Order: sequence, then C-alpha cells, then structure tokens
Amino acid sequence: MNDVRIPKHVGIILDGNGRWAKERGLSRSMGHKEGLNTLEELVPSIYNSGVEVLSIYVFSTENFKRPKKEVDYLMGLFSNNFDRLQSICNANNIKILFSGRKENLSKKVLEVEDRLEESTKTNTRGILNICLNYGGMCELVDMTKKIISEQIPVEEINEEVLRNHLYQELPLLDLLIRTGGEMRVSNFMLYQLAYAEFYFTDVYFPDFKEEEWVKALSTYQQRDRRFGGIKDETESH
Repeated sequence: MNDVRIPKHVGIILDGNGRWAKERGLSRSMGHKEGLNTLEELVPSIYNSGVEVLSIYVFSTENFKRPKKEVDYLMGLFSNNFDRLQSICNANNIKILFSGRKENLSKKVLEVEDRLEESTKTNTRGILNICLNYGGMCELVDMTKKIISEQIPVEEINEEVLRNHLYQELPLLDLLIRTGGEMRVSNFMLYQLAYAEFYFTDVYFPDFKEEEWVKALSTYQQRDRRFGGIKDETESH
C-alpha cells in the first residue's frame, strides 16, 4: 500500500450498539459489550493499514443523561475491560491517550485511565485516543480557559496556539467514520474535523469488522481531498 493515500488520523463514532442488541432481543448492555469486542478486533487492522492515530468516541458528556443503569454498566465495562485494550496496544506498540473531562468519572475509571496511559507511554508505532466523557464544545471551552490562564497575549493567539491547547496535540482528522446510520457528528472533535472526509454507514458498530473498515478506507482513497479548492497531492505514503 506504499503508493496509496492513507489517512494519518481516523476518528470513529461507535454508534448502534443498543439498536444492534434490540434487534436480537438482547439488552442494550449486551450491545455495548459486543461493541467492545469488535473494537478489540478492529484496532490492529486499522494500524496495520498504515493509520497513525485513531480517535474513538466511546462516551460523550451528554451520555450521562442516559438511564443510570446503562451508564453504570458502561462505566463498569470500561473499568473492568479496558485492560484488554492495554494488552492489544502493547502488543502492537500503540500508545493510549484519554481525552475528555475527569469530573463525573469514578475513581476506578480514572485509575484505569492513568494505568493505561502509563503502561503504553513509550510505545511509538501509533496512538489510540480514547474519548471518554468527551464533548467537542467542552474541549473548546477548556481550551479557551487554558489560553486565558496562561495569559497569552491576544496578538500571539493563532491556529497553532489553539491546537496546542486542545486535550491532546494530535494531527487534524483526515477521516471520520460514523456507524449505525446516523449522519451527524454529535459534538465530536469539532476543531479537528475542519478538513476531514466523512464516511457514514448503516452498519451497527458491533458488525463493523475488518471488511467494513476496508470499505471505509477504499471510499476515502477515492475522494479528491480539497483544501480551499486545491486538490490534495501531498498525502501519498
């Protein structure tokens, strides 16, 4: 794939777990569990394609409005099963980062976040950015507060300063994938989406296996990316 354009940074909104379960007569919780299983299978395939950064939207700030039983299950799923992602990422030399606010997260979830970041911090092949208790508008608010707190002069504020004060210093998104049939970004990485290509699929995330990733990647590679009307000719790897 050396002569094929590969997105450096891919974002995925993991949607459709609950509907996948409902259509099978299962609880929504079982859909979330199956979604995590799919994620574990998918991560190596995405990095093996040449992607350097993968950002996954696993829980938004708004998701706390869901029924307490479902929220509690998701938090337990994260704290009890994310160690499996740690093993996968270490085996594939992938660093884990977490993006989002810390408030409202349990001590156990925060401990898991710290442990995963610490145990993978020296990995160099790629980055898995897990967006948990994340909201794009919250990120912009928090970015603004950081800039103000550092008393950066107004005349020195530019795009580089903004990007350096987001939750993580990562390249802008090249490709956004949303599973589950919805066609909106749902407050995900609003700044980083500036020039991203969008790929929407009706496939629920638990069924978004490697063959579905290949379809998304192939669609991206057929796009003519334009930045202000100029065709991108610089992304071939």
